[in-house]
Amino acid sequence: MSEAQNRSVLVVGATGQQGGATAAQLLKRGWRVRAITRSATGDAAKRLAEAGAELVEGDMDDRALLVAAMRDVSGVFSVQPTFITPELSPDVSHDDEVRWGKNVADAAKAAGVRHLVYASSINADRHSGMPTLENKREIEQHIRALGIAATMLRPVSFMENYAAGMPGQSAIGGELTTAIKADVSQPLIAVADIGVFAALAFENPDEYVGRALEIAGDSLTPPQIAAALSRATGRSIRHVEMPLEPLREQNPRLYRAYTWLNEQDLGVDIPALRRLHPDLMTFETWLATRGRALLGA
Repeated sequence: MSEAQNRSVLVVGATGQQGGATAAQLLKRGWRVRAITRSATGDAAKRLAEAGAELVEGDMDDRALLVAAMRDVSGVFSVQPTFITPELSPDVSHDDEVRWGKNVADAAKAAGVRHLVYASSINADRHSGMPTLENKREIEQHIRALGIAATMLRPVSFMENYAAGMPGQSAIGGELTTAIKADVSQPLIAVADIGVFAALAFENPDEYVGRALEIAGDSLTPPQIAAALSRATGRSIRHVEMPLEPLREQNPRLYRAYTWLNEQDLGVDIPALRRLHPDLMTFETWLATRGRALLGA
């Protein structure tokens, strides 16, 4: 493998949040990036090309295309659209996400890729009953069974969710309404920092291969999040705790998800992560540097 190939990564899911952040960070560090996209004419794909990425049109159902795109790269970053519930993610099913994740891993094995970095989720190693975590758990298990050199990155809730109208994570009409209890600290991460950790994994394979790293930049209770949003936007935003019981019949999946989240210890060793990545953003830092613009503040 040539020197250029040694610093080359195929980013699958490159026009999404995590894939886009990873591609941007790798390009910034001088890596050669090849990006798979459904359409090279989309705005996100055009921005990638302008930044120096090589575009490959295709999708994760095309195993032959995946293998061909991986032939001369040393690393692969794999992320799939996440199935949450039919209501929240109508365009992707549980089977879609798992099939795509396995396809990418199988192609990496077939192509002899040296390092696969898979974007999973916090607590994906536990039996949770939550579809979004069970999907990733199944993909992680498949990757391990293949015996390929891999790193599992397990991010927590994105800080960007508070600017994207996510149910339970957006402040509408001056209220942050969530079924997460007021005393439960929620780990958060900026999407850009996921890209940094992915780049660190590719640059330091001896340290990261075989690891499953849960990553967060901050951990705050819902009232603390509401207070931070208030300071950033200059608007009064109060936390409103949504009662769980009505969800039991209205949306059993969400009921189970929130019940599980309220009962789990989602503690992440943020000081240890900051030693790996000193510029890891807190929620306040993210709001000051990126979040305010997204929030329209």
